[in-house]
Amino acid sequence: MSATGLDVFDKTLQTTNIWLDEIMAKLGPDRQVAWHVLTAVLHALRDRLPIGLAVHLGAQLPLLVRGLYYDQWRSSEQALKKRSAEQFLDQVSQRLRDIRPVNVVDATQVTLQVLNHHVDPHQIKKVRQALPENIRALWPTGAEGRRFEPAA
Repeated sequence: MSATGLDVFDKTLQTTNIWLDEIMAKLGPDRQVAWHVLTAVLHALRDRLPIGLAVHLGAQLPLLVRGLYYDQWRSSEQALKKRSAEQFLDQVSQRLRDIRPVNVVDATQVTLQVLNHHVDPHQIKKVRQALPENIRALWPTGAEGRRFEPAA
């Protein structure tokens, strides 16, 4: 029996919960925090990508996650001016300021790892290649990924 009466809604809820569970496995058992982390990192990533690539990435996301991805988006090539990892992390941090403290690097990396697990690898490769090297260094590449250490 369908929980919502629509299979498409049930599927997106199930998939979104899987993504949130993967974030909570790293950051702790707080679904609200996981949702805010997912939102903050996806928005920072979306705002850093060229418009066409941002749209292609959005098309790969589950319906519910796609909604949060596009929420409050003002497409503008000006966003590409965020060149440094520190600026990227600062944007994530600013969006997380109203929740309990979390390590912004861990939050970013676990979210990017979730993308690695669930988004087409060719799309991930294109997205990673569109980022400056210092932001790309945040993105885990292996099963566990590597830890990014921001410059002092």
